[in-house]
Amino acid sequence: MITIQSVSKSFHKQKVLDDISLTIERGEIFGLLGPSGAGKTTLIRLITGAEKRDSGEIFVDAVSVPDRKVLQRIGFMPQNDALYTDITGFENLRFFGGLFGLHGAVLKEKISECLQLVDLSQDAKKPVSNYSGGMKKRLSLAAALIHSPDVLVLDEPTVGIDPVLRRKIWEEFDRQRNSGKTIIVTTHVMDEIQYCDRAGLIYEGKLIACDTVEQLRKMGKGSVENLFFFTKQGENDL
Repeated sequence: MITIQSVSKSFHKQKVLDDISLTIERGEIFGLLGPSGAGKTTLIRLITGAEKRDSGEIFVDAVSVPDRKVLQRIGFMPQNDALYTDITGFENLRFFGGLFGLHGAVLKEKISECLQLVDLSQDAKKPVSNYSGGMKKRLSLAAALIHSPDVLVLDEPTVGIDPVLRRKIWEEFDRQRNSGKTIIVTTHVMDEIQYCDRAGLIYEGKLIACDTVEQLRKMGKGSVENLFFFTKQGENDL
């Protein structure tokens, strides 16, 4: 579904991504795991076309990005909330749904469904300026889901969300995956990697490992987290 070939990116002469190549299959949950500043957010911004790569190629369903039609098929949740705080949660979702051509009863049904998923049904009529940080994060997730995209690109989607709701959200990701959608999730929370089919580990702009979670655990001698320590220590047995 998504192919990344030898992609590099620098900001102000500092290399943020260094020759990244990987393939994300259709209908899988793919985790991008790494510490803050590793390059995860930059990579997904390149996938969505929000940033221009310095070199390499990125294809979504065999189409080079950025491409306007392809972007219509992607639901993107940025790390920083991209919401209108002077209107309600419901009005935000109505606006974002309208951008993707939803209207009338279909839009109303999708808004209700997404609000229920992120547990904001009771707060839908409140101005977003009155939302807590966690509520804004949940509304951002609802906005990414509103048009039922083929690909979900989610940057730290569960930060600031309580454990019970976090589990519910991951269950929804699982349902979305089972319906054929492709999901990319960035996280620095090690225990979330267990919910992914495969994962790519990024450290200082380099892809240090990419495989099934089970295989990554074996490579890390029982723990995925060990792979980062091995890399930092300069071990060569990866």
